[in-house]
Amino acid sequence: MKQIPEIKLYGTETCHKTNYYKALLEGKKLPYQFLDVKANETHAEELRNLYENRKLNFPTITIGSKKLRNPREEELGKWLQKLIK
Repeated sequence: MKQIPEIKLYGTETCHKTNYYKALLEGKKLPYQFLDVKANETHAEELRNLYENRKLNFPTITIGSKKLRNPREEELGKWLQKLIK
């Protein structure tokens, strides 16, 4: 059985890049948590805490402790392969 680290996607419902990553993760049948940073201040604060400048840099994907900001599909695929055992 595969061991999948916790995957979180920080973004907004209206962001086309966020929706692109949602479709990508769903297409790979990976469980993930979508955290809308516009609709939920707690999610926004969690995202700010990931960055020194405390900006809402979205979309951001975290896979376990790895943080990827707006990654290219190849980069995301590489990290998913590396971190899912």
